[in-house]
Amino acid sequence: MIPVDDENPASLFPYVNWLLILASVGVFIWEFLATPEEFNRLILVYGFIPARISAGEGYYTFITSIFLHGGLLHLGGNMLYLYIFGDNIEDMCGHLRYLVFYLLSGVIASVIFMLSAWDSTVPAVGASGAISGVLGAYVLLFPRARIKTIVPIGIFIRLVRVPAFVMIGLWFVYQLLLGFAGIETGIAYWAHIGGFVAGLILARPLASRRRRHPLYKRPTYRQ
Repeated sequence: MIPVDDENPASLFPYVNWLLILASVGVFIWEFLATPEEFNRLILVYGFIPARISAGEGYYTFITSIFLHGGLLHLGGNMLYLYIFGDNIEDMCGHLRYLVFYLLSGVIASVIFMLSAWDSTVPAVGASGAISGVLGAYVLLFPRARIKTIVPIGIFIRLVRVPAFVMIGLWFVYQLLLGFAGIETGIAYWAHIGGFVAGLILARPLASRRRRHPLYKRPTYRQ
């Protein structure tokens, strides 16, 4: 399933969410324009390497790695999810709290990933862990919000509207299955799992606007 939009309008303009998207795109353009040698250096210097952290070095990569991406599809998929779901979490948290929430989710995601690959020397990059936190917060705060989703059925493609808890729930189960299976696919599933759980935990404490937010007081889906 590929989400394309949600039926959950926000009352605040998502300045921070757009800045995060633009920052990620800007860094990717920097990567794209770099020579192969410069690109490798960027990944090695600013990517998250568990063995480096366990040796007491490179703590800044908890943040810098969030804004690096390994390719256009990697960037595009992450930014699509951030665009669809991030505005509503910013709406509930407020601008500054949302920035704290996003970065903290990314840091916790990296910590959990590091615990699963303590001696790894392979750099991990991407906003997936932080965005997983956004998904965790979204499914907690808006479980019945309708998500417009593309579903392939054989050779056909259909647009359906499913509750957030169904789409995001299936996504999380998929991460758990592959995380526990330990299959090497080049994807940091435990970072996704850690970020998602962080989002669940942080959502209510940081979503200070939720009790006076009209979307929180009434059903968050439309018939």
